[in-house]
Amino acid sequence: MTQLDTRSVHAGRDDLTALGVHVPPIDLSTTYPLPDVGTGGTSYDELTQGHGPDGGSLVYQRLWNPTVARFEGALAELEHTDGAVAFGSGMAALTACLLAAVAAGRPHVVAVRPLYGGTDHLLSTGLLGTTVTWAEVTEVASAVRADTGLVIVETPANPTLELVDIAAVVAAAGDVPVLVDNTFATPVLQQPARHGASLVLHSATKYLGGHGDVMGGVVAAGVEWVGRLRQIRAVTGGLLHPLAAYELHRGLQTLPVRVRAQQATAIKVADWLSAQAAIEQVYYPGLTDSQALIGRQQSGPGAILAFTLTGGYEAAAHVAGALKLITHAVSLGGVDTLIQHPAALTHRLVTPEAKPSEGLLRLSLGLEDPEDLTTDLSQALTQL
Repeated sequence: MTQLDTRSVHAGRDDLTALGVHVPPIDLSTTYPLPDVGTGGTSYDELTQGHGPDGGSLVYQRLWNPTVARFEGALAELEHTDGAVAFGSGMAALTACLLAAVAAGRPHVVAVRPLYGGTDHLLSTGLLGTTVTWAEVTEVASAVRADTGLVIVETPANPTLELVDIAAVVAAAGDVPVLVDNTFATPVLQQPARHGASLVLHSATKYLGGHGDVMGGVVAAGVEWVGRLRQIRAVTGGLLHPLAAYELHRGLQTLPVRVRAQQATAIKVADWLSAQAAIEQVYYPGLTDSQALIGRQQSGPGAILAFTLTGGYEAAAHVAGALKLITHAVSLGGVDTLIQHPAALTHRLVTPEAKPSEGLLRLSLGLEDPEDLTTDLSQALTQL
């Protein structure tokens, strides 16, 4: 089998030579000419039911777009799934998964914290008609009910980087589909479907795009789930724009190079932070006893870390504001290093018992020289 680095470059592009082009074409059409009324109607039925065009008319961009389909096919190949469905954001992708569970008459969700704050908040509010049972990994089996439609985990978890044993959760979930948020690891470091996950979610805005200039979400899954999610996307309008799909597809070409370089930097910065007196604790898989999953499930510790400061909130707020090279901003996975305070921002709406420490900062490492990053962190820490 061709290696991931090679497929990252060529996935979704295998037909370009036959087309006589070197880069994928961008189809911006919002509507498509119909050969006749009968064919148009048949195509409309197929697309709204979640099927591909299969030689028929494309009808309308909300139902199908070739540029989006190229990105979906490429990502599915990297995640080792039958297909993928792309959306306008990661939260739109999660919403479609939850709506699919509700539509199937199984609105109960079992979720393992910590999760991205937006995910946590959406589940806690029950806004989409779901109910949630929060469970530890060891409690998943007992939390599953007859109406459970999904088990949701994130590994590495946001923001404290805990690793979850996907195969163990899948075994505990039984017949209930397991959704794994793979945003932090990316398919470069982890392919959850290979460990039994039914759905693999990405906020494509992060590492898949990789440059902080495109927003999107995608779910990689088997044939049945792909059809259900396409149907929901078609009728709710949560589609990804073709230009965004083009940028995300392009981002996959450099994904392995970026992730591994950023990971190498994260390892050095994590070691450096661990030796600083002002740092209370560093959260990074490469430093903890979760290394049993590194190698078996995840090929490396990743490029994100978090740390708490001995001075609590005041110290964390000061450091975030005193940095000069590192950008104080939400999001992650881009080529430049970002730092943010989860409790005040991405996890602001999480219930108090599940909210991250007020003294915790999350650091997403970019492609800068590690010494420049530690120098910037040092000057901020010395001001405490």
